[in-house]
Amino acid sequence: MTQVLHEHPPRHHRWPWSNRTSRASDVLAAIALFIGEAAFFAWSMFTSGMEGWAAQGDRDKIDAATLANIAWMENFLYVLLALAGLAALSRAPWTAVSHLIAAGLVFTLLTGMQHEWDRTHPAPAPTPRAGYSPCYSGSGTCS
Repeated sequence: MTQVLHEHPPRHHRWPWSNRTSRASDVLAAIALFIGEAAFFAWSMFTSGMEGWAAQGDRDKIDAATLANIAWMENFLYVLLALAGLAALSRAPWTAVSHLIAAGLVFTLLTGMQHEWDRTHPAPAPTPRAGYSPCYSGSGTCS
């Protein structure tokens, strides 16, 4: 004779990913977070620009402010991607898409800033090896 298994009682707590987020709250959260992230990013860029302006032409201070801004943008990009992952986990597609768009914009700006930094600060030329002796004769063969 087989025994019937009893059904488990329903859980009273609800996981964020168990049901899809309503469209109205999703769109509202997407718009509010996108505007907040844009304002926070603009304020950070403004303060970074003011640090460069306050350096009064001191190249070391300007470079330090630029590197700090690049590092901040990298961290901000990671936060945006983490928020996009949380929005996707919460099944809020509009919020996830708005975070991915913001992350794409920040990634584009970050790539441009890193390219500009690499262009204005080239790596030094490599040092010659220990046994190198330059040939000044012009013939191409030195002895």
